[in-house]
Amino acid sequence: MSNQLAERIRAVLELDPAAPAVEHEGHWTDWATVSAMAFGVENALREAGLGAGSPVGLILRNHPAMVAALLGVLLTGGTAVTINPSHGDTGLCTDIAELRPAAVIALEADWGRPGVSAAAAGALGLCVGSGPIPVRPHPGLEVLGRGPFRMVAGDVAVEMLTSGTTGPPKRIPLTYSAFEDTVAAAGTHYSTSGDTAVRLRSGVAIISSPLVHMSGLFRTLLSVCQGRKIALLERFRVSEFVDLVQRHRPRAVSLVPSALTMVLDADVDPAVFAGVEVVTSGTAPLPVAVQEAFEQRFGVAVLPSYGATEFAGGVAGWNLALHRDWSVLKRGSVGRAQSGREIRITTVDDGTEVPAGAQGRIEVRTGGGEWVRTTDIGRIDTDGFVYVDGRIDDVILRGGFKVAPAAIVDALRSHPAVRDAGVTGISDHRLGAVPVAAVELANGARADATELISFLRERLTRYQVPTRLIVVDELPRTPSLKVSQPELRKMFDDVDETEEVTT
Repeated sequence: MSNQLAERIRAVLELDPAAPAVEHEGHWTDWATVSAMAFGVENALREAGLGAGSPVGLILRNHPAMVAALLGVLLTGGTAVTINPSHGDTGLCTDIAELRPAAVIALEADWGRPGVSAAAAGALGLCVGSGPIPVRPHPGLEVLGRGPFRMVAGDVAVEMLTSGTTGPPKRIPLTYSAFEDTVAAAGTHYSTSGDTAVRLRSGVAIISSPLVHMSGLFRTLLSVCQGRKIALLERFRVSEFVDLVQRHRPRAVSLVPSALTMVLDADVDPAVFAGVEVVTSGTAPLPVAVQEAFEQRFGVAVLPSYGATEFAGGVAGWNLALHRDWSVLKRGSVGRAQSGREIRITTVDDGTEVPAGAQGRIEVRTGGGEWVRTTDIGRIDTDGFVYVDGRIDDVILRGGFKVAPAAIVDALRSHPAVRDAGVTGISDHRLGAVPVAAVELANGARADATELISFLRERLTRYQVPTRLIVVDELPRTPSLKVSQPELRKMFDDVDETEEVTT
């Protein structure tokens, strides 16, 4: 089976070993070092007889060595299984033990965490890092044991963690062809030149999303396939992001909606974005008010996008040409379907396709293949622009009435004191479930729960108004900066009832 993704990665790695590849904590790692680690991982796995169908666990920190390790696994045609380094030690070890990978790859610091070596017992253990020996066996795990190891389908490139926004994270198998399609679609959608040549490019891609989640991993693979340098942040911090923008002057940057808000709240000098033309934004709904405020303050085009882990990245989005022609008329849209993607809207109950403008379940297919159902609710207008209105699995059934959390969040965000909000459902013995809300205020703003509930009563139907509302210092978020529904629900178990308003 042809593996175009691996072939493209190998070609890029061999272009110019002396050229800079990945910047991390102010230090550049060149392509020679990345290649030494990637090829070292590839050789170690092949010598152990691991390739297609072999799951390889990666404790995937935002670090150059782990980028190289990911590339090395893909060069073998094996399956990279993402393991979240932000787990506590017990959770990390449980994850490794339950996954039963044939090999585990990590930085020395993660191998040193309590219990990790024991959890990986029987697997081949590899430690990666820049140094005299960029890839070395981990003591006690020098050879592949007898297992038992689970096997996966031979065409699966990555078992990818979902963000865990609405429930516990789960792993979704993503094929090599899915990544090839997404890389090609993104290149066609956002490029004005159509240049797909294998060469190193001058620009720098700033990546602050976690590699363990789709936004960070896909942008990293896209940048490597395009031969683009990467500036890698461990996580998003305004000051570090601003420093990278000022030093590298990228034409395009990517910021999730909450990061856009953080930049606005930090009162960043507009001159920082003097060379930036576009800011792409995905992973979560982008409030129109945030988009407009960012564009007005910094003079850049903000391009919302829509994607899902199941499709290995983006499905729809704006580009500069669409923004110039339609930005005022189509505010709130996530853009049009990318090249090679088709999107339709169907009824939730029986899957019947609905006419333009009607709301229903979003379905996607690539290259004329099978339609894939998402858990997203949305619509497509007569000009082909897609609108995402919420998630099916977010809907709260309150005494027979369907309540969409997105509608409540949008209403709360329209209050001048509100920076962001999270809404979830909790069980109720009489109504089945009821909505509750947590609100994070803008810097220096003041508002209490009573005021916010009154504000909502004027804008929502009675059954949409949350039964409980709390004002918090900070909303709980996933590593990809989405509001975490499980942690939000837990807040209402832990909150002191004297600090909330109950309607």
